[in-house]
Amino acid sequence: MDVLTRELAKPALPFAGVFQLVDFPLSNLAHSGISEVWLSVSFQGSSLEEQVANGRPWDLDRTYGGLRLLMPQEGTGSTDEEGFAKGNADELYRLRDQIRAADPAYVVVMSADHVYKFDFDDALATHRERDADCTVVTSEVSLEEASDHAVLQVDGDGVVTGFDYKPSEPASTTVATEIFVYRPSTLVETLEELHRELAADSGEGDSGLADFGDHLLPRLVERRRVVAHPMEGYWRDLGEPHKYLKAHRDVLVDDQGVLDDLRWPIRTRQPQRVPARVLEDGRVVDSLLSPGCRVSGEVVRSVLGPGVVVEAGAVVRDSVVFTDTVIEAGARVDWAIIDRDCVVGSDSVTGAPATDVDDPDLVALVGRGSRIEAGTELPAGARLEPGSTA
Repeated sequence: MDVLTRELAKPALPFAGVFQLVDFPLSNLAHSGISEVWLSVSFQGSSLEEQVANGRPWDLDRTYGGLRLLMPQEGTGSTDEEGFAKGNADELYRLRDQIRAADPAYVVVMSADHVYKFDFDDALATHRERDADCTVVTSEVSLEEASDHAVLQVDGDGVVTGFDYKPSEPASTTVATEIFVYRPSTLVETLEELHRELAADSGEGDSGLADFGDHLLPRLVERRRVVAHPMEGYWRDLGEPHKYLKAHRDVLVDDQGVLDDLRWPIRTRQPQRVPARVLEDGRVVDSLLSPGCRVSGEVVRSVLGPGVVVEAGAVVRDSVVFTDTVIEAGARVDWAIIDRDCVVGSDSVTGAPATDVDDPDLVALVGRGSRIEAGTELPAGARLEPGSTA
């Protein structure tokens, strides 16, 4: 997410104004009755630590079990077990002794930058019934989108027979949602086996395992029993600017069965704000306004975070604006993501109407605490670093 994650962990990015991406996996885990949760906190970890508030919103702040934050370590092992992990399989390798010590019945691993509603008990039931070494939760996407994901070939019995990681020419539209259930002993054995094979050819401080799709899943598919569990309903990966904006478009007028289920609410940590206000000259169309917003201009197909101000004559279209940013009078914002605490000066132009919603390079991104001076024009795809003035 480029300049938006210079000073923020990606899972702490907001979604739909009042949530953060990390809220979705934590809420799904809590509702599924899973209370032993380890959260990897690495790059810009303090931003994520503040958001999760010791697990309180999900009833995970408890004496035994609950939420545990996994910090990068120094001076605790060999050189390929210190510092930031080089990928999620590398991270699992670093945790192998802790997994052994915890002695869990199952290890469930997921990413924290996806939006979905899912009962993990369903995947665990499949895992048990099929006596699997690994169960991969899957979703169906378009053939064009499949090349951005891990693509699976699944036979009629639900067994995964093939695996391609981000292929240029996908063989199917079935992709991994990056939710996995592992047999703990198989996971640790496979990680150590791969490390013995790969470490010698890797650089110092690198186990060689990288991401799950590089070595871990291919090896499991090749030698072990891996089964697929299809996820029904909405699932989106928000790891790139255009995907982030498109997912927001999805929820502008429809909660997609994710945000509106009172029996399965997405829990979050949010400061208290006054209600949003749309004043006399304000116009809001197919948009989401968070508490504390004040709109005197025009907002179309956009999401405004808490405390955002849109002054008279300003226009915000097809964009997401983060907390406490001010769009001054006469400014225009199109197909852009603007971080928190920014000022978009009067009569300025940021971004341009989207000509290709699948091109990440056409989304204008403005980093945290930046200022766009009056009358300035930032073109489509512009990148403004945090704290900059343009």
